[in-house]
Amino acid sequence: MNIVREIVIDTETTGLDPNKGDKLIELCAIELKNKVKTGNVFHTYINPQREVSQGAFNVHGISS
Repeated sequence: MNIVREIVIDTETTGLDPNKGDKLIELCAIELKNKVKTGNVFHTYINPQREVSQGAFNVHGISS
């Protein structure tokens, strides 16, 4: 049986337009083997040094 290893990545940002200066504020990666979580997880918050837009806050609930 072949083992399928995947890394699922999720990010959150201050908004949707990097041309207007929106930045990454959260990064998470989870390892799956055959679609089952292995327990290997990476998660961090990043200080964007700017305010989070109201629209982005409404989606993820993270404020700076």
